[in-house]
Amino acid sequence: MGKIKVTQVRSNIKRPQNQKRTLEALGLKRIGQVVEHDATPAILGMVNKVKHLVSVKEA
Repeated sequence: MGKIKVTQVRSNIKRPQNQKRTLEALGLKRIGQVVEHDATPAILGMVNKVKHLVSVKEA
């Protein structure tokens, strides 16, 4: 199982509450913040839900 680095690139202002909660669950609080996660199906699903707000790279 690989690792991915998720970076928040857009603001969560004026976004639906479920997208805000998804960013929070991923550990993202501000633009430019980078977090590293295992590439599990649950994490990939969360990233897919907010793909317009984040950028993803393999670690």
